[in-house]
Amino acid sequence: MLIDAHSHWLPDEIINNAHFFHKGWGDIQAQLAIMEALGINRAVLSYPNSDAHLKLGSVSQVAHIYNDNVAKILKAHPKRFIGAAVLPVDNSVDMLEELRRAINELGFKAISLASSYNGIYLDDKMFLPIYKEAQEKDIPIFVHPQIVNPIGFERVKDPLLTPVVEYVFDTTISIGKLLMSDILRQYPKVKFIFAHFGGAICYLKQRFDATYQMLRGMNFVKDLQGLPSDYLKNIYVDTSGDTTSANFLLALELMGPKHILWGSDWPAKKDVASGIKAVNDLDISQENKQNILGGNLEKLFVL
Repeated sequence: MLIDAHSHWLPDEIINNAHFFHKGWGDIQAQLAIMEALGINRAVLSYPNSDAHLKLGSVSQVAHIYNDNVAKILKAHPKRFIGAAVLPVDNSVDMLEELRRAINELGFKAISLASSYNGIYLDDKMFLPIYKEAQEKDIPIFVHPQIVNPIGFERVKDPLLTPVVEYVFDTTISIGKLLMSDILRQYPKVKFIFAHFGGAICYLKQRFDATYQMLRGMNFVKDLQGLPSDYLKNIYVDTSGDTTSANFLLALELMGPKHILWGSDWPAKKDVASGIKAVNDLDISQENKQNILGGNLEKLFVL
């Protein structure tokens, strides 16, 4: 089964109140057509993050608009799409209620979070009830880079450097803070799925372990009860349309083929076929290729 772990769709109300996004982000028929053409059985719809909440008044408003509209797609195409629900992170009291509504009433099977929210990362205590629920109910959590004020944005605002560098490092810091807050250790069964190969986390494996060991020898850093890579290898990453063999090799070394998920990043990236080919061109077994292309995600959702 070929399953796309990373695709997006937005309702008009969000597109019309956000910068950057255009009508193509709301064309579900175009996505169905490319899925049919390439033999993609299913696709996860997650939130790409936007600044629509600034005009609409709140993230809570965006969450309800997004979840209610995606629910209509899930109902119309139950065997083609898997929904990841947005949570009202500006109202921690309502987050759990909205998660349960999305899962129990609207047909969602996963959660969609940003790597950070105005400098608040996913290690914040307000997310702990969500992680507890996700662990108990076996609900995967898809994490997309924050595109509104990511790390470094206050110092460098550049139309190329922000998406290329700052998005990547916002994701990297997000994972690092989950590691250092012990959330990855305390919630070992939560299936965190980070976009874009987890930022730079795979590249930093050796530096994490070597630096941690040096600093532990000086009693300069807390005892993680294991090497950083012992916890980092348990997260999942998606390929987000990447075709760079080096990124695949780094992820294979840290996480192994069972924790890598093929994703297209549709409609931001249109050349979906090349992303599939990149997996098929890897020097790994056919079984591992099939797992990356859909088998791993199939197991995560028990499809």
